[in-house]
Amino acid sequence: MIRVGNYRLRCPECGAIIDDHYTNSCPCGCNSLIRAEYVARRLTVRVLPGMFRFHDWLPVDGWTVTDAGPVTYRSENLASELGLSNLYITFNGYWPEKNACIRTCSFKKLEALPTMLRMSEKGKGILQIASAGNTGRAFAQISAESGVPVVIVVPKSARDSIWTTRDAGNVCLITVDGDYSDAISLGNELCRIDGIVPEEGAKNPARRDGMGTVMLDAAVSIGRMPDWYFQAIGSGTGGIAAWEMALRLAADGRYGQSIPRLFLSQNEPFAPMVNAWNAGRREIIPELDMPDAESAIKMVYSPVLTNRNPPYSIKGGVFDALAATNGEMRSVLTDDAKSAGKIFEDLEGIDPDPAAAVCVASLISAVENNEVENHDIILLNITGGGYKRAERELERIPVIVSAHMKRGSAPGELTDDIIRWKAGYA
Repeated sequence: MIRVGNYRLRCPECGAIIDDHYTNSCPCGCNSLIRAEYVARRLTVRVLPGMFRFHDWLPVDGWTVTDAGPVTYRSENLASELGLSNLYITFNGYWPEKNACIRTCSFKKLEALPTMLRMSEKGKGILQIASAGNTGRAFAQISAESGVPVVIVVPKSARDSIWTTRDAGNVCLITVDGDYSDAISLGNELCRIDGIVPEEGAKNPARRDGMGTVMLDAAVSIGRMPDWYFQAIGSGTGGIAAWEMALRLAADGRYGQSIPRLFLSQNEPFAPMVNAWNAGRREIIPELDMPDAESAIKMVYSPVLTNRNPPYSIKGGVFDALAATNGEMRSVLTDDAKSAGKIFEDLEGIDPDPAAAVCVASLISAVENNEVENHDIILLNITGGGYKRAERELERIPVIVSAHMKRGSAPGELTDDIIRWKAGYA
């Protein structure tokens, strides 16, 4: 492993410079997303493996061997179908012909790699991750590859989505009745155990800048930043990440000065951020923006897009990203997402994740409603895909469930089990 000191942390609200001890919140108590500030003001693409070619703008000192990274290409077939002359696709998944080698088929691995590395460099303990599926699978895969233990909590309905391509003997996988928010709540309880450390989602600058490599790969591949950035969101962390990286690219100066406009989407009938944004509100009001959330979540096509507590209102969060970029938010019907997914697969030759299909549907709608110009440079972030190829060509090993928590159960016995499990890694 190579080590260099390449960053510091800063709070965007109070301006405090923060020492990184796997620090994810401002010590002054600000309700903000702390950011990494990099020594390198201009981007240099390094001769390093996978996503670490963008090492200068990742909040880690070292790097690990990986072939996982975003892959950007210019669309021909889908672009022609939609009448777009400058449609670019960043594909995050398994598509060997495109050199896309994320075997877990989701861009969540771009979050997990720098997060686990940063923890090993700056923190102490065992990471706990709450997930609706894709993030948990990414962290389980890296645990399988590295041997580093993790605790992963997912809804019972997401159990089958937690698989790896290597044996994952160091994963403590816990399922819980309910949805993603229930997994988050249980995960928070487990982090009261000494030595179990929350990964902390959007607050973690390694997660955001890992996902931000999508914008870097696109800018380097296109030669400039796009005019539009399309993505479907559950927490919105990917949209925030794209905005933050675009700010760095604008400061670099070689990729244009105009920040891409964000076009973010959610899956009806669960679209709290869409509802709040279109109402002009910084705050999500549960009874207005996600009434009967439990039923709505059960009806969506893409469960990974269902976060009841997204980083929308926080300083530097989704609201600020949309406001700063003159962005748009739309909700997408399930039937439209399914249709868009088939169109994408037929024209581009690879199957998209349901969340990515939601994103494709939002692009189709934007074209039909003349919200984008046919000559605009558009980046479509396909956040996951290639599942059919992976199923045919890769061994997919289900991660064994260590425990299940029923709704309303106290975590006492589970806590004791995790303490015993953790003792094996002391």
